[in-house]
Amino acid sequence: MSADASKALKVITGSSRFEASAEEYSVAQAAAELVEAFLVSTVTNDACRVYTPRGTPDFELRITWRLADGPPTDDPAAPEFTVLKMGEEALAAADKAYVRFACRSDRLMESTSAHIDIGVRRGGMPTEPEGNVEALKDAYATVAHSFSLAMAKELRCEKNGGLPAKPVLDPA
Repeated sequence: MSADASKALKVITGSSRFEASAEEYSVAQAAAELVEAFLVSTVTNDACRVYTPRGTPDFELRITWRLADGPPTDDPAAPEFTVLKMGEEALAAADKAYVRFACRSDRLMESTSAHIDIGVRRGGMPTEPEGNVEALKDAYATVAHSFSLAMAKELRCEKNGGLPAKPVLDPA
């Protein structure tokens, strides 16, 4: 996670400390699973979960990955989402964000691009977002960008999957 993503996690959870979800949850592990699933799976898989420490209010953040069938083809903007200019598609809401990027890599079939969705959303029972909605959207988008960029680098995607070095938080 980037330093910006660490700050964003504090905006989302209200905490600057977190519990480990499990040792097998890492960018490297998620990338290895994606390579194994390439051309087979379009189900959503956990990359990791972020929890607040014991003894503090419960909060779970789920980071997921999915192989998409291709580039986005439909209008993505449900009313709660803000469309951002990152990757092939980036959407941010006050309780979730998604980034899709294309990856051409020697770790995957080099003749084709994989289209990868990274999602970040609050786990557990849905609740109404509390606080500054715009700050929450930016925070979720920042975490989704950070994990997407880390995944693109781990997979050795050409040009980091078209992802910028820093998140683009201005609406498209």
